Amino acid sequence: MSTLTLLVVLLLVLVGVMVFGSLVYLAHRYPSFREPLLVGLAGVAVLAALVTPIVTR
Repeated sequence: MSTLTLLVVLLLVLVGVMVFGSLVYLAHRYPSFREPLLVGLAGVAVLAALVTPIVTR
């Protein structure tokens, strides 16, 4: 695996963690956002599904 691929994967993971952290904060701060949090978790799962084939190449 090339260095560029590893950097792209690292960037995607960091962005995913930041998005997930923001969603957790919103769900904690505004309890009415708990249902949209599930949509955010689904988005993080899709991101993980997209990163996995890149890593396994």
